[in-house]
Amino acid sequence: MTDQANGQPTFNIQRIYLKDLSLEQPNSPKILTEQGQPQVDVQLNLAAEEVTDGLFEIVVTATVTTKVNDKVLFLVEAKQAGLFEIRNVPQEQMQPIIAIACPQIVYPYLRATVADVINRTGFPPVHLTEVNFQAMYEAQLQQANAGAGQALNS
Repeated sequence: MTDQANGQPTFNIQRIYLKDLSLEQPNSPKILTEQGQPQVDVQLNLAAEEVTDGLFEIVVTATVTTKVNDKVLFLVEAKQAGLFEIRNVPQEQMQPIIAIACPQIVYPYLRATVADVINRTGFPPVHLTEVNFQAMYEAQLQQANAGAGQALNS
């Protein structure tokens, strides 16, 4: 009897893969002669989509923009994805799995990809910091609840 047939909760990693990778050095080679301390800006985003019944794609995107004297030195955008089978899980547990557990699995691959591609440009690698996806999820819930409360009071 399969897990699906007997109703047992199922969580399987089907695949972790690099979905998209972009590197731009729009001001090279001229900017390589500029002096100054680089400013690094890192933006993270999460996306989730149910591909088929019980199969979810979770995408963690990092956009790293590095500037010297307000000119872009390099910009890297990487989308690391995972395909996860999630079945027979109570509905109230689905969002935490999709927003916390899955990104925690995908994120280390994203960190390695970003560091590697930047290193290959000849610049010192940028190491993305650890992310507490649970804290991010809880902050989003609080923000959503605050917005719903404001809408009710209007």
